Amino acid sequence: MKINDFKLECYFGIYEFTAPYLLTQSDCESMSTRELLDMEKGAEEAYLNQWLGYTETWGDPELRELIAGLYKDMTTEDVLVFHGAQEAIFGYMNVMLNEGDHMIAMYPNYQSAYEVANSVPNCEFSKWYIKDDGEKWVVDFDALEALIKPNTKVIAVNSPNNPTGYTFTNEEIKQLCDICKKHDIYLFSDEVYKGLELDGEKREWMADYYHKCVSLGVMSKAYGLAGLRVGWLVTKDHETLEKVVKFKHYMSICDSAPSEFLSKVALRHSDQLLERSKNIIKDNLKLVDKFFDKYPNLFEKKAITCGPVAFHKLLIDMPVKEFCQLAVDKKGVLLLPSDIYDMEGEYFRMGYGRKGVPESLAKFEEFLIEEKFV
Repeated sequence: MKINDFKLECYFGIYEFTAPYLLTQSDCESMSTRELLDMEKGAEEAYLNQWLGYTETWGDPELRELIAGLYKDMTTEDVLVFHGAQEAIFGYMNVMLNEGDHMIAMYPNYQSAYEVANSVPNCEFSKWYIKDDGEKWVVDFDALEALIKPNTKVIAVNSPNNPTGYTFTNEEIKQLCDICKKHDIYLFSDEVYKGLELDGEKREWMADYYHKCVSLGVMSKAYGLAGLRVGWLVTKDHETLEKVVKFKHYMSICDSAPSEFLSKVALRHSDQLLERSKNIIKDNLKLVDKFFDKYPNLFEKKAITCGPVAFHKLLIDMPVKEFCQLAVDKKGVLLLPSDIYDMEGEYFRMGYGRKGVPESLAKFEEFLIEEKFV
């Protein structure tokens, strides 16, 4: 297989662990192993006695049961656990896409959601763009239907969307699933920020609406436990899961026993962890909103309804790539420019899920003042 470089990961490979002020991270605040184990009586002793042998390829049965419990009508048979979300995406796309197929991806999106399509000979790929209406990011379902061809095999979406923050309403989820049913198209739904609703509307998992939909979840984003490297696919489409698990045999084979143990502890306290993440995001949003209100001539703020990321517009006469490079070079403030997503327009991603946002935002403001942008 020949596959293009993962531009976002190449960029983070340079700056994520060297820049001191991370203002673009897409995950939520993490915690120590001790903090997580302290959430449950007896968990620490059980963790220390965890057997370090191989685990089941499909995932620990109890973990699969806990994951299934997040959905309306799923069982352990509908769950396949992976070594992170990336492995799940890569496995699914390799199994589903063949020469002559066509796929559509919501765009911008996580690069691995569509890059496999670009690596398959004669596999067509179309972008369903999220559009900027001047105030917020929006989608057009008529535009989506116009992209559908007789050979369209998969539609890939990401909601809440990274990087824009756009989130389907429940009505739009149903509309999307109805389109897929109408055209008999598989739906890959990246829902790694599920549970971080800020507008009071709890979103449904898309796999609960459509039997040919696969929902992607992970411990990394909403739960803030990226170091566990545990993700999953959930669907009633067992035929597809059986194919994907055979592909997993050529990747991780199975997951880490300690990571699966800690994931079980976390999911038994799912509501508590999600509430923790939402509170951090809400507190940071108050500061960020005040920041953007101070500088309306520099930035066009984009509101979000769910999740920890937003994609704001730079209004000054400078390429956003150059602006972001200057910020990290001069003050160590890391932002993510839109060229990483091959996006037209001068946008940059900000992340609100970590406790270090106030300090990073203050450094960003220092940068604006010192470089005479204000």
